[in-house]
Amino acid sequence: MTVMADMSEDVRFAVERGDISVALVGDVMLNRRIRMHEESRFLQLREILRGADLAFGNLETVVRRPDEGVPTLSYATYTSMHPSLLAELEWLGIGLVSAANNHAYDYNESGALATITHLEEAGLAFAGIGRNLAAARAPGYCDTRGGRVGLVAATTTFYPWSRAGAARSDATGRPGINPLAFGTVFTVPPDALEVLRRLSRDLGFAKEAERKRKHFYSDAEAPQGGADEVHFLDHNFSAGPAARFARPADPADLAANMKSLGEARRQADWVIASIHSHDFAHASAATASRQAEMTEPAECVVEFAHGAIDAGADIVAGHGSHTALGIEIYKGRPVFYGLGNFIFQNETMTSFPADSYERFGLPSDATPADFLDARTDKDRKGHPAEPAFWQGMIAVCRFEGRVLRRIEIHPTDAGYGLPRPQRGRPVLARGETARAVLERIDRLSRPYGTNLAREGDTGVIAV
Repeated sequence: MTVMADMSEDVRFAVERGDISVALVGDVMLNRRIRMHEESRFLQLREILRGADLAFGNLETVVRRPDEGVPTLSYATYTSMHPSLLAELEWLGIGLVSAANNHAYDYNESGALATITHLEEAGLAFAGIGRNLAAARAPGYCDTRGGRVGLVAATTTFYPWSRAGAARSDATGRPGINPLAFGTVFTVPPDALEVLRRLSRDLGFAKEAERKRKHFYSDAEAPQGGADEVHFLDHNFSAGPAARFARPADPADLAANMKSLGEARRQADWVIASIHSHDFAHASAATASRQAEMTEPAECVVEFAHGAIDAGADIVAGHGSHTALGIEIYKGRPVFYGLGNFIFQNETMTSFPADSYERFGLPSDATPADFLDARTDKDRKGHPAEPAFWQGMIAVCRFEGRVLRRIEIHPTDAGYGLPRPQRGRPVLARGETARAVLERIDRLSRPYGTNLAREGDTGVIAV
């Protein structure tokens, strides 16, 4: 009896002392088997993920069989993976995923429901999508040797129809994602504001809003504006010293997500807040000439990140930029504003809806390869033309006694410049590619006061 009591005490102490290692990766777009590959740098990558107490990633795809889901209207790549490929993620070591992102609704409501069902059947812990809004906002939980981990996942980038709807006593909810909406607030010089006011009047926009307010629309849906404000083409403009914009989070969505994080804090040993966003701040939008140069997260993302840690999150995992962004240590907890792409197999889908081909004037007998060639000008633009989209990271956060002690950044290389069927599967980056990834992360982290040291091909943040 004494031996059994000692064993039980040892097991409890291993969790109670507050030690855990969490590996984080960014966007996962998997549509092919990967476990047959044997390169040393691929197997080493797997060992890093499996060596952590938990590995997390953003599952940016619909999980469906070919007979499940119908395509929505989208200007992005339609992504989906067969349910059997979830076993590949388990083999790789990923045990917790976010499903809140702009691709979750690529195959409409039925596709979202298929994703939920297949994740549940596979036993892969997830958050950010649900059969109604409460379920989409609820934490997902994963038990690890370092304790129970709770996840709340939201996205700022989504089509309006993909937002989950609340259930009522007299109406069912709508399946979808957990949203973090934001409003874009524009300021322009006073003379420019008067031009917008005159255009709104002359083009009939002001009268259209007046008619809506007198009909079925709320005042919020058809704003009247004031002396120093004009509502023009679905945006609010106010007078200011210069032309710029800000993107603050929707207060109701932000508060609801903080409430979910508070629930996770009380129900789990560790809490991860996940935020997916393609949205950037004014400084990036006004200066970047290419997508990979967008580096400053929108205000709503920073609000979410700081609020999440204030609400009890231990880690904030940001993704959606498809490039590595900066790292902030806020109140002793890490914020990863962009983990970059991890598995990026969005170019080997076996079918696309007719809408995709019609966008580029392709005939009805065009093939997926024809569409991809047209969209990227045969790899001369878009993702294939930018190294940053193929360079990501595995970030390993190590806590001891509940204190963040160290972050290790392992750069990954998904095959920039390789032929289409070969690129998209990551290996550990080495040499010049590793240096480029670490230099980018270091440069973008310095504005937050974070310095990234080098240990060979690995970056280290000692906290």
